[in-house]
Amino acid sequence: MNSPAPGRARISVIGAGPGGLTCARVLQRHGIAVTVHEREAGPDARNQGGTLDLHADNGQLALREAGLLDAFFQLARPEGQEMRQLSPDGTVLARTVPEPDDLFKPEIDRGQLRDLLLDSLQPGTVQWGQALKTVGGPDSGPRRLHFADGTSAEADLVIGADGAFSRVRPAVSPAVPEYTGITFLEARFSDVENRHPGIAELVGQGGAAAADGERGLFAQRDSGNHIRVHLIRRAPADWITASGLSTENPDHTDGIRARLLADYAHWSPRMRQMVADNDGRYTDRPLFALPVPHTWEPSSTVTLLGDAAHLMPPLGVGVNLAMLDAAELALALAHAATVEDALRAYEKTMLPRSVETATLLEGAAEGLLTADIPDFAATDTGGTPRP
Repeated sequence: MNSPAPGRARISVIGAGPGGLTCARVLQRHGIAVTVHEREAGPDARNQGGTLDLHADNGQLALREAGLLDAFFQLARPEGQEMRQLSPDGTVLARTVPEPDDLFKPEIDRGQLRDLLLDSLQPGTVQWGQALKTVGGPDSGPRRLHFADGTSAEADLVIGADGAFSRVRPAVSPAVPEYTGITFLEARFSDVENRHPGIAELVGQGGAAAADGERGLFAQRDSGNHIRVHLIRRAPADWITASGLSTENPDHTDGIRARLLADYAHWSPRMRQMVADNDGRYTDRPLFALPVPHTWEPSSTVTLLGDAAHLMPPLGVGVNLAMLDAAELALALAHAATVEDALRAYEKTMLPRSVETATLLEGAAEGLLTADIPDFAATDTGGTPRP
């Protein structure tokens, strides 16, 4: 089968995260039809997580191509760029405060970013409740998408934007994510100025990190007077279930809390507030990464973006790279004669960039536990955990 022109191709994006939605938005701005298949039942099926910093040299470039940069700045929180390094006793060791006009990497809640992108798409673009099981069909196309509900669809191009455990990736690569040995446990705090003033004071308007070489935490303010804290530890990926506990069972929260308090016992009571005074359950987030380098043989009908292509430790680059990938792929499709030509142009830029970044960050999850004081301004890939 000859590769079709992008304007006549049936294009399916798998995954309605920031990368997938950015790709769909830029394609539609260039008059190219696209369908997004998302496993969640609807846009409000779950909490989308904490806050993101979108950088001027990648994530914001993507939003400019999407025609949404001004709308982003109306929602973003430049003050969220403040960063603090704390000691285990709560002493502020280092602090950086953004200038009033600093817009290099302002914060936005994940849910707000998703809504911004969703609202920009043509009605019916996202097909909810379609969890992909497999991608079938020959590499020359057409591809057959098989969904968990028993339905299927045909596509001339399948774009895997479905994250760490992508169901599209096996169509081009045998690679699977590997556990880094570092786990995050998320704790949430609401109405912090009134209910958790001590934590609000410690964290400030942006993020605050602390570590002692064996364990650490990263706290970050969301909009709406919320703070999320990620407790960072070396542990087996299944340490909670191996202890007979579950984050899904509210009756087990006290048992998990007791384990954590024992682990952070030598930290000050002020800092242990962020370990144990959370509202509701903890959320388990073990860190995985793809092998480095991760590349694949060229396909004429399948490609990947974001974590599906280059899952890395969460150090502030994941969503930014996903959105940059998405915009560049959509622009390649808008300007190429065929889908295959577009994929080669996109991957020629994306794969070397992702390999270089992944090489830089390989093993960097261990750095989240270091007690060294980071230079927050040295690089926009260092010092800022992003689960």
